Amino acid sequence: MQVAIDISLYPLREDYEGPIIRFIQQLRAQQGLQVHTNDLSTQLSGDYDLAMNTLQAAIKATFLQGGTHSFVLKILNVAITPGGEVEI
Repeated sequence: MQVAIDISLYPLREDYEGPIIRFIQQLRAQQGLQVHTNDLSTQLSGDYDLAMNTLQAAIKATFLQGGTHSFVLKILNVAITPGGEVEI
């Protein structure tokens, strides 16, 4: 099963860029997933198990950095290429 996950990460601190960059780099390090970013969020697409396991590890690594972080996720049970359309 394919999924698409829209992820927004909000580090609740003044130097917010570092945790976001590290999070995206960790997602991109995983082969077999598509990772796209824009000004508001990161989109992760691919196999459900691979995407969810990768996301879980990246969220945990972010939390272990210390400080408070908020994640907002939207998960769809279809693969979406950013900029593409999905027939429902």
